[in-house]
Parts: sequence; C-alpha cells; structure tokens
Amino acid sequence: MTQRERILCVYRGKRPDVVPFMLDLSHWFYHRTGTPWDLSRAYTEPEWDLIAYHKKVGAGFYLANLAAFYSVEYRPGVRVGTTKKRRNGNPEITWRIETPLGNIERSRIWEPRTYAWAVSRWGIATEQDLRVFQYAMSGRTYRPLWDRYRAWREAVGDIGAVYVSPGYSAMGHLLHYWMGVEKTVYATVDWPDTLRAVVDAVNANVLDLVDLLAQSPAEIVILGDNFSSDIQPPRFFEAWARPFYVEAVRRLHASGKFVAVHIDGRLRSAVRMIRETGADCGDAITPAPMGDLTPAECRAEAGPDFILSGGVSPDLWLPNAPVAAFRAKVLEWLELRRASPRLIANAGDQVPPGAEEDRIRIMRDLVEEHGRF
Repeated sequence: MTQRERILCVYRGKRPDVVPFMLDLSHWFYHRTGTPWDLSRAYTEPEWDLIAYHKKVGAGFYLANLAAFYSVEYRPGVRVGTTKKRRNGNPEITWRIETPLGNIERSRIWEPRTYAWAVSRWGIATEQDLRVFQYAMSGRTYRPLWDRYRAWREAVGDIGAVYVSPGYSAMGHLLHYWMGVEKTVYATVDWPDTLRAVVDAVNANVLDLVDLLAQSPAEIVILGDNFSSDIQPPRFFEAWARPFYVEAVRRLHASGKFVAVHIDGRLRSAVRMIRETGADCGDAITPAPMGDLTPAECRAEAGPDFILSGGVSPDLWLPNAPVAAFRAKVLEWLELRRASPRLIANAGDQVPPGAEEDRIRIMRDLVEEHGRF
C-alpha cells in the first residue's frame, strides 16, 4: 500500500498493511534550507521543494500549512491589511482591522533562533475591541479555490493525503491571535455577555466555512485551536468551544468527510474531550517525555476507535537526545497497533528546527519493519 492508501485505510476504520508514517516537516525544512516564510501571505502554488523532500526521504505528507484553498471577503466598511517594518533588527508584521466601530491591530516578530513568528503585541485590550473583532469576523464570506487544492493533491500524489483546514474557532482566534490566554480568561469573568456574543457570532461564521470545506475535494478536514488541557480544560471547553466542534464534526461527517483535531499540548483530559465531539482523529499527539501521558495512557483515553496521530516528542529529534532513546519511543508508539489499528506514526506536532535529518530515515525504517500488522 502507498502512504496515501494507508492513511485513508486507517480513517475508514480498516487495517492497513503497515502503520501510516507522515510528518509535518515544513518548519524544519524552512530552517534547514534558510527559506524565509511570511505569515502575511498564502501560497498559491504547491511547495514543490518541500513536497520533493518528503518523497526523497519517504515521509508521508499531510499539512499544506501556508496554502490558501479558499478566499475570504469582508463586509462593506471593513478594511483588513498588513504592514511590515523592522524592530530591533528583525522583521515585524502587523495585521490591522478597520471597521465603523473602531480599529484593532496585532503584531508578530521574527525570532531567528526558533525560526518562528512570536507575538509582539496582542490586538484586543478592551470590551469595545471585542465588539470590533466580532463585527469584522462575523461578516466574512468565502469562495472556493479547489483548483489550488487539486494542484497540491496531484503534486503530493501517493505520498500522502492533503488535509484542509478552516483555521481556528472563535476561541482559538482570541487565545492565539488577538488576546492571549490571560486576557481571554479574564474576559470570561469581566465581560461574559459580550464574550459570549462574540464567540457565538464568529463561530457561526466559521461554520459557513466548514460548510464550504464539506464540499471540497479533500477527504480529511483538520480543525483545532492548538488544544492543550491546561489552556482549555474540559470545563472551559464545554462552555466556550465544544458546541462549535460538535456541530462542525456533525456537518463534515454528514458530507462524508473525516475530521482530525490538532492537540499539540497537554493531553490528559484533552484526548477524551476531543474524542467525545465525534472527531475521528487527534493530530500532533505528543506523549512523554515532553507530554503528560505515555502512549498506552493515550490509547486508554482515546478508546479503540479514535485515531492517534503523533508519537515522538520534539525533544527526541534533537542532537542532544540519544538515538537509542529516539528509537525506543518510536517502537513504544508502534506497539499501540496491537491494541487498535487506529494509529498513525507522526511527530508530536512537527519535526523541530535543528532536528537531525538521519532521524527521519530512522523512523521511516522502524515503521516499515516494526509497524506491520
């Protein structure tokens, strides 16, 4: 079977010949090749070099991180744009939204050491800022760009299955883009009625995008707010995010799509709460040593029918981690196939910058040898 066939086999609840093996190599590849990447623009063409590298090393492909498979338009009276400048010698991008109710803007700055964009300024500080956010984000309309998706799928070919994503829910936007964890949590107490109105209105708009993706050529839709159970524990999730996820999963399943949800932080309780939305897969699962559950504990939380995609935490990819420890954790993850075939061998979130290239091949070979059913 090809990697694509193995991935889809697992999602269909069948048993593949070998556990599927796929990686998000984008961040690692950009760092390794010195490729600049700009969060303010989306790729209109497949990332040919990145895809070619996946094929070269035999790593399955699934995340087209900077691709745009749909366009976004804002209601009349709303202007959205980006500006760029340098601060302390590093590039900084500012996103600005202008509306009849006021303006908000947020910024991220380039961090050369981590090869990533760190938040340098949050965009929402007041209750009125929340209303501005609601006005802009609840009035968006979407148009399909399926020709771009088909180009990616053709480029990837048998090496993987290209996921599509609507991005964050309303709470994800607030936690990770516009307010940050602390201010968002305070808002649940200080401005609960306003926050409820914002979350409900923006989530209703995101569901319009979910409906569009339900008609896409993709087999798998990936959702998620970078879930971590210390940021969105079950009670918080129940109040502010669960209704959106349950409805999104319901709509996508009704259209024959499979649904993965990105869980890239603390796992205890998070795996169970996402499984209970009806989703098919937990993506980016990061067990010990960086995560808070062992692989066996992940399967216990997931039950036999929820797909676990992940397995090797970022620290184990780096040169200071013994190769023997890396190999042992790959094999420990692969042992889960004996309990359930609902398993994908992947990195915990992504292969980090500075990872040893050899470990990609080591994991590939271990999966081929020890991941057979």
